[in-house]
Amino acid sequence: MMRIGVDARELAGHPTGVGRYLRELLQRWQRDPACAGATLTLCSPESAAPAGLLSAGTGARLQWHHVPGVAGTWWEQMTLPGVIASQSLDAWFAPAYTAPLRLRVPLVVAMHDVSFAAHPEWYAWRHGVRLRAVARWSARKAARVVTLTHFSASEITRHLGVPPDRVCVVPLAVDYMDAAPAAPPSTTVPLRVLFVGSIFERRHLPLLMEGVARARQAVPDLALEVIGDNRTTPSLDFDTLAASLGLQDAFTLRAYVSDQELEAAYASAGAFAFLSSYEGFGLTPLEAMRHHVPVVVMDTPVAREVYGDGARYVAPNDAGGVSEALVALLAHPDDRQAAIAAGDATVARYRWEATAGATWQVLRDVVEGRAT
Repeated sequence: MMRIGVDARELAGHPTGVGRYLRELLQRWQRDPACAGATLTLCSPESAAPAGLLSAGTGARLQWHHVPGVAGTWWEQMTLPGVIASQSLDAWFAPAYTAPLRLRVPLVVAMHDVSFAAHPEWYAWRHGVRLRAVARWSARKAARVVTLTHFSASEITRHLGVPPDRVCVVPLAVDYMDAAPAAPPSTTVPLRVLFVGSIFERRHLPLLMEGVARARQAVPDLALEVIGDNRTTPSLDFDTLAASLGLQDAFTLRAYVSDQELEAAYASAGAFAFLSSYEGFGLTPLEAMRHHVPVVVMDTPVAREVYGDGARYVAPNDAGGVSEALVALLAHPDDRQAAIAAGDATVARYRWEATAGATWQVLRDVVEGRAT
C-alpha cells in the first residue's frame, strides 16, 4: 500500500491558487479507482480538515494529521521533518515550491513558476533570499518537479539548475468538482471588465485601468471590477489612481470573495483582462473562458502556450491596444462571438481528471522507483 505525505497548509483559511490546486487534486484522487489502496497523510497546522474534504470514495484514503505550529518556514523546516519521519511514508508531495531540508523520503515538488528567481527585484529582500534558497534546494533534491507549462519547465532548468528529464509538465484545469455548470453566453453584453488574481506589479493593473479609461470614450458606461489581494511593493493606491483616470465611479476592488461570489462575477462580466508579463501558467483567464467571457492578455510566450487562439493579445505597455481590444470585444458583435467560440475551444482542452491522473502517475513512478 502506497503512503504519501502532503503539505496541506495551503488548504487553510480562504484557499486561493495553490490551495485550490491541491484541493482539486485531493478530491480527484479520493474518487479515482486507480488510486485505491493508497493513503494520503495531509499535514497541516490546522486542527481539522476543511469541511467536506475527507469524504469516502473509491480511490485513495485521506487522513488529516494536525502538526501544531504556525504555517511558515520555521514550521516547515523545524517541526515537519520529525512528523514526516514518524509516519513511515513512501514519498512527500510539496504542492508549493518548498519542502523540508531534512527530508528523508523521496520528494515531488510543484513549482508553479520561478518568478522569485527570474525576477528577484519583484520580491522583498529577506523573503526573496529565503524563498530562492529553499526552493532551489527543494527543486534540486526532488525526484521529480511538477510544473504547469513548457515555458516554466525551461525556466526551472535555467534558473534552478534542475535537469530537464526531472521536470514534468502537467497543466491546470478549470472544471472544478464543486463548480456549477457555466450558463450559456448572455445575449446582452455586460459593460464590465473583470480582473481576478493577486495584484502584483507584473500583472500591470495600472495599465489595465488606463486601457479601461480610454475605452470609456467609445463605451461610456464601461466599468472595471478587480478581485484580488493588493500585494504590490510598495503598496499602490488604486482608488487614488482610479480617481486620477476618471474611474472613481466605475472601479471596484475586493481583496477576496467566496467561490459563489466569484462565479457570479465571472458570469456577469463582459470581458476579462489579465495583463501579466510573467506567469507560470495563468489560470483565471481560463476560468473566464469557462464562463464564455472573451479574454484579453499580454502577449507573452507562456500566454501563447496556454491560451492559443482563445485570447486576444496586446503588446506590453500599450494602453491604446488594451482599449482597442476591449472595445472590439464589447461593442463589435462579430469580434465578440468569434472570441467566445475560440475561448470555448481552448478551455475544453483542460480537464482536472487529466491533471490529477498525470500528477498521480508522477507520484507512483517516484514511489515505485521509476523516477531516479
